[in-house]
Amino acid sequence: MPPRQPRKFDKRKTSARHSKKPPRRKKSTFPLDPSHTLQRQLDVTTDATIPLAKLKAYVRHPTVFRKRIASVDASAQHGDLVRVVSDSGDKIGLGIWNPRAESTIRIIKWGDFSITRRDWQQNVARAIRLRHDELKLTQSTNAYRVIHAEGDGFPGIVADVYGSVLSVEAFSLGMFQRSQAFASLLSQQLKIPHWIVRPGPMTFEQEGFIADGFQSGKVPESVIVTEHGTKFEVHPFEGHKTGYFCDQRDNRQRIREFCKGKSVLDLCCYTGGFAINCALAGAASVTAVDLDEEAIRQARRNAKLNHTAVKFIHADTFSYLRDSIRNKQTFDVVILDPPKLIRSRNEFDDGKQKYYDMNQLASEVVSPDGFLVSCSCSGLLSMTDFTYNVRAATGNRLPQILMRTQAGADHPVAGNCLESEYLKCLWMKMR
Repeated sequence: MPPRQPRKFDKRKTSARHSKKPPRRKKSTFPLDPSHTLQRQLDVTTDATIPLAKLKAYVRHPTVFRKRIASVDASAQHGDLVRVVSDSGDKIGLGIWNPRAESTIRIIKWGDFSITRRDWQQNVARAIRLRHDELKLTQSTNAYRVIHAEGDGFPGIVADVYGSVLSVEAFSLGMFQRSQAFASLLSQQLKIPHWIVRPGPMTFEQEGFIADGFQSGKVPESVIVTEHGTKFEVHPFEGHKTGYFCDQRDNRQRIREFCKGKSVLDLCCYTGGFAINCALAGAASVTAVDLDEEAIRQARRNAKLNHTAVKFIHADTFSYLRDSIRNKQTFDVVILDPPKLIRSRNEFDDGKQKYYDMNQLASEVVSPDGFLVSCSCSGLLSMTDFTYNVRAATGNRLPQILMRTQAGADHPVAGNCLESEYLKCLWMKMR
């Protein structure tokens, strides 16, 4: 990759000592110039002349929003490191600056203005050690999340392992600029031969940039991963997130406890993770529904890999549920795991209503004394709000909430960023 070329500015306006208030974000219809997406090396600096960002108050949250910034040196460019201090001059740490984003600064190191290659290496090694030595994930699977953004001290980027392929997704401009060097470092420590980098799904709306993904040499288009003995085909270049949903691994294993001899309906089944586990657990019948035609094709291949009988239906979940209610069809176990319905605060009310409507319909096709497992991966909707929403949607069915579960332990939640606990699953027995 060519070295990053900084934009040219009038020197009188870009002195490192010159400070200005952060610009108000204009709702631009144009993405940032492609020069802003060129790759950088991982930062190594002890330079006290890097731009200074002064906040209106001391913070401990890794995301600094625009309204909390008092001033920033005019020399700071998109993706640059900035020294972050409080209003009284107290040292907060190092952050990555993007004036185009409302999440304007993302803190990558606390309490220090220097960062070395050893810092990057140690933080990556710590994340790997958690998965390999402490969680011992490799004893049961070769598909897991190895870097979980703020949860591992790397805001704006996640990385999943799929056998011989490392799949990296960058959500912030600053981490996308460093993603090639980051993927290389991570793959070296993991001793994984292949890696790919994909930009997140809303980088233009949230970060102001559009970019293509890239890869290390010739990467396999698909890999077969195993999860507690179950096999799944993963396409790292395609599909949602990084190609697969590692976050539901423990819940897919847990669903087996409820399915033996039961009729099961898996809604928004994607590539068949829940459905196939239900079939392997001895369910009497399994029906799985998804609107994504390619996902259904892949789910059928996954069912064949595991020698299971699942009835896959290409249909809209709302339409399928209404038809089932009209035909008085019910199921002993219903799993509802829709895609992210609230991607921004502007979508909160509409998304919450969709969760309500979907759960209202789903609860009507659960047999008496059957089970409903309802999930949400919208981080902006808290577990408490989701629980109240689903309870209201189930009406007179009076559910018994047996469990409330989250993502697997390879998706740690930073103590200073609790809202990153995005996945919520309610396990209910319906009267």
